[in-house]
Amino acid sequence: MTQYGTTHLVPLAVFAVGLVVAVLLGRRHATYDGPTRFSRTWAFLIPLVTVPFQIIDLAFNFELGVTLPLHLCDLAWIAATWALWTHRPFPVALTFFWGLTLTVQGVLTPSLNEDLPHPRYFAFWALHLLIVLAAVYLVAGLRLVPRWRDYGAAVATTLVWAAATYVFNLVADTNYGYLMRKPGRSILDLLGPWPWYVLEEIAIVLTVWALMTAGARRWLRRTG
Repeated sequence: MTQYGTTHLVPLAVFAVGLVVAVLLGRRHATYDGPTRFSRTWAFLIPLVTVPFQIIDLAFNFELGVTLPLHLCDLAWIAATWALWTHRPFPVALTFFWGLTLTVQGVLTPSLNEDLPHPRYFAFWALHLLIVLAAVYLVAGLRLVPRWRDYGAAVATTLVWAAATYVFNLVADTNYGYLMRKPGRSILDLLGPWPWYVLEEIAIVLTVWALMTAGARRWLRRTG
């Protein structure tokens, strides 16, 4: 798929409209006590539209360095499903931090070799769009703003994932999480060479997450 070609611009247009809808629906549902039927339907929809494509990919298009669900987005959809179903702080925080900093990179600068009508194309966009929109719905819409303890839990979880995925990459000679080399044309091109870009990315992400937490907490106090 060509970045900012037609098959990229169409999902971006859907994404832009979805952001507005997610905020408006979230504001409407914010008065409800606990997860709404809409929220739980969305939670059910995420695995419904992602898992079948992943199964097809595993069964018919398997590539060791591409197909295994080891990218952070493959965990983010689980967190988003959990968050939408329960509205619990920990999965909401994971969805907020992973969705609005890491997963959104895949929306803006996708590293995707397949195009229409390949199953991996549909799986990629379903996965990324639903995760990011879920984060917007939960936090900007429902105002389920993460606390500092949730920030700490999200950081610890992410570092455990990074360490485990790095070890797998070493053993299997893969590049999950782009921890071994940069993908083509991404925001990581602004950083240094390996391994420094990995350390720089970690430092930047943790700082941005802290700023997001502080900003969201302040916004909640001012608007709550």
